[in-house]
Amino acid sequence: MSEQTNLPDGRVRCFGGRPGQDILAAYHDNEWGVPVHDDRHLFEMLTLEGAQAGLSWEVVLRKREGYRAAFHNFDVGAVARLTDDALESLRADPAIVRNRLKIFSTRANARAILALQDSHGSFSNYLWAFVDETPVINHFASHAEVPASTPLSDQLSKDLKKRGFGFVGTTIVYAFMQGIGMVNDHIASCWCYHRSPRV
Repeated sequence: MSEQTNLPDGRVRCFGGRPGQDILAAYHDNEWGVPVHDDRHLFEMLTLEGAQAGLSWEVVLRKREGYRAAFHNFDVGAVARLTDDALESLRADPAIVRNRLKIFSTRANARAILALQDSHGSFSNYLWAFVDETPVINHFASHAEVPASTPLSDQLSKDLKKRGFGFVGTTIVYAFMQGIGMVNDHIASCWCYHRSPRV
């Protein structure tokens, strides 16, 4: 990706700045890199990032409401209780990505989150401990400098897999970390770069 400036507002964005990409622009401007601590939202973002594997992020964002409807607005307990039959039925739902492994991993991830809530108080507590409760704020000049993964995403990916999570490879996990603000990778020319405190 490269920074884009073609929307009528003239703002430079890391992504989502081309005509017809309003949904990407809105996500970039309002969510990407903004710290999230709500377990429901974290579960939603982990699910969407896993669904993206092999697809574009824009495709997944356009299915976001479908995912909310299919997975009980990402109520962790409700998803953890879904039966095999209920999950199989979702394979016929065009409002989501109909990959069986991705669908079933959503329930597995919900159950793993419940275990973390028991052991750590919340999924948020568990995740944010990996960055000592403070976002990693980077200072990249261009997207060419932004990594696809880091040693930290390697570490978190490995631990998530050990705890029973699926679709949490290091590249997916790094994108998840960016999306929930554990990592802020807005590049220096982006209008959002100076919106957040820089250290």
